[in-house]
Formats: sequence, structure tokens, C-alpha cells
Amino acid sequence: MIYRSFFPREVLAQIDRLQRELQSVERSPSIRGGAQGSFPAINIGSTPSAVEIYAFAPGLDPASLDLQIERGVLTLSGERATDQPGADQKATVHIAERFAGRFRRVVSLPDDIDAAGVTARYRDGLLHVTVPRRLAEQPRKIEIH
Repeated sequence: MIYRSFFPREVLAQIDRLQRELQSVERSPSIRGGAQGSFPAINIGSTPSAVEIYAFAPGLDPASLDLQIERGVLTLSGERATDQPGADQKATVHIAERFAGRFRRVVSLPDDIDAAGVTARYRDGLLHVTVPRRLAEQPRKIEIH
């Protein structure tokens, strides 16, 4: 007897991939970003005093980056120039793994941020954005006398 699956292997592989992606989703209900595998790769962390965002964008001129915050949404956009041989050189590209072109990353932030205090620093290919939280919203210890 020949064993025959009801589902082709490709479907099972896609289901497995989706399941792994869902398990790795950021578990904070108030900070949302998407598009795993997009450029630039980002890490987002949260402390009681700020939301810290790291964008890994090596080889970019900081002047080519545009960072905006509006209504609790942080948007990072820009363009990375291609370093591929041009068509006028009649070159054949065999492998092109480095992203080139326009990009845009959007992160939805929690409601307790202070948009006026946002700072950003780009050094050695790493953009570090600090979004402070409003002081009134930060937890504080109340002493009992």
C-alpha cells in the first residue's frame, strides 16, 4: 500500500513557517511592528521610563534617513542606493542578497509616550531611538507610614 498524504509537503512547510512566526511575535500588547525580514531589521524594547528602538542599517548616510512620530506611530523611511553593476556595463548579477531601494518601517507605540522628548542617534550602522514615557504614567513606589 502506498502512503499518500492529504496535504502536499509545501503546504505543511508553510504552516510550520507561519506557526514559528506567530510564536516569535512581540508579546507586548501596546507596541506593534511587523514585517519580519524587512529592511532595516529592528529590535524594540521597553523599560519603565522609555521605549528603545534599534534599527540595524549599515552603510546608510544618516542624512538619507527620515524619522517621524505622529499620533503614537513612529515611521522610519529612507533609501539605500544599489551597489550592483549597471545595465550599461552589460554585467550579469548572479546573487543579490543586499537590499537596495526605498524602505519604510512603522512602529505603533503605547499611549503613554512623550513625543516631544524623542531622541535619535546613528553610529556605526545602528540607529538608536529613545522614546521617553510621560512622567505621570511611570510607576512609582508609595511608602506606607
